[in-house]
Amino acid sequence: MLQSLNHLTLAVSDLQKSVTFWHELLGLTLHARWNTGAYLTCGDLWVCLSYDEARRYVPPQESDYTHYAFTVAEEDFEPFSHRLEQAGVTVWKQNKSEGASFYFLDPDGHKLELHVGSLAARLAACREKPYAGMVFTSDGA
Repeated sequence: MLQSLNHLTLAVSDLQKSVTFWHELLGLTLHARWNTGAYLTCGDLWVCLSYDEARRYVPPQESDYTHYAFTVAEEDFEPFSHRLEQAGVTVWKQNKSEGASFYFLDPDGHKLELHVGSLAARLAACREKPYAGMVFTSDGA
């Protein structure tokens, strides 16, 4: 049985630029770095940045909705999202759902999100106003 997400490996086109973004701008802890990669952590999540010459920036309008959301405390949301805006990140979506969210891109166009909230809060909001065709199951009770 699966226990949790173990790690996330992201292909990057410029390792130094990505390490700077993920470590210095986003604040992930940098544990190791080598010629073609780096290991960082965000809480218990291990993130590997892996240089890949085939990686190319994909504009958000040309890619799918797949994205990676990171939890931030409510009191940190505004200052953190403002810091990202000041750094010139590209915003790829405006929030329309429960909880504060800021959607932005990393230097390689990976879609990221800062989010305040939890699955429990999202489900409670959905019980009030369900998505089209939404069915609640007992698995996640």
